[in-house]
Amino acid sequence: MRIFSADETLAALPYPVLIAKISELFAAGLTAPLRHHHTLTNSQGQNATLLLMPAWQDQQGFGGVKIANVHPENAKHGLPAVTASYLLFKADTGEHLALLDGSVLTARRTAAASALGAKYLANPQAQTLLILGAGRVARELPAAFSCLFPLQRILIWNRNPARAQNLVKELQALQTWQVELVSDLKLAVEQAQIISCATLAQQAVLPGAWLHAGQHVDLIGSFTPQMREVDDAAIQKAQVYIDTEAALHESGDLLLPLQTGALKIKAIRGSFYDLCKLQASQYDPKTLTLFKGVGHAVEDLAAAIVAYQAVSQLAK
Repeated sequence: MRIFSADETLAALPYPVLIAKISELFAAGLTAPLRHHHTLTNSQGQNATLLLMPAWQDQQGFGGVKIANVHPENAKHGLPAVTASYLLFKADTGEHLALLDGSVLTARRTAAASALGAKYLANPQAQTLLILGAGRVARELPAAFSCLFPLQRILIWNRNPARAQNLVKELQALQTWQVELVSDLKLAVEQAQIISCATLAQQAVLPGAWLHAGQHVDLIGSFTPQMREVDDAAIQKAQVYIDTEAALHESGDLLLPLQTGALKIKAIRGSFYDLCKLQASQYDPKTLTLFKGVGHAVEDLAAAIVAYQAVSQLAK
């Protein structure tokens, strides 16, 4: 069995190949069970989450499962919020093929999925990306979106300005984009063509009143019914797309407005299973679009296949 370090996992997941593989598997209709979702409460009453995400497909010849621990309080201790591992196996024999760093894999496939959703919904000529959040996934977003959009300007906002400043400096060091720290979030929203939220917010941080036609909103952070990044106004104002139906069961960004009637199931325009079969962008400058992803085992499997095949090719 091949064991990938964090650096090896990162090197084996270039965004162009990863985005294409995720699109390929969804276009082929690959499905997976709803992930196992367990709440872990510690002695201080703080909740963490244990996720188990399996997927398999005979046509690809692979299957796999990810185990992920999500601990929002870890930032206070200088630790990553997500720790994970991914096990890839042969679909026909069950032979274990590879163990990958699940945290790197998750961050890369999450950013890739966001970029893939935007490929069909955002302005193809978008040059300004606003990122809400300053964690691991936020760090990956500029590179992922830049595979598909001619980005020139990256705006960074976070509740903790010091963490935002650290990310700004890190991205500036790459000398790829004009990277700016955001102090006035409303003004930054007005200027952005793509807005990506990668926070662990429990209450909305992006009001719908600030959004306008022609923008694309990408929601990453909310993966439990208690979490949300936008308010009802944003949901009502936008054409809403999801990665899979799991988003309707797991994210407060959708569950809460569904409960209040602010959102109807029939208002959901489509999922990756619809978008990835399209040949062209659906961008309309007169429309505000919103893509809500909660992550899916199909995306994890796609990433593990890409990494394993990349190393296998090098070994030949």
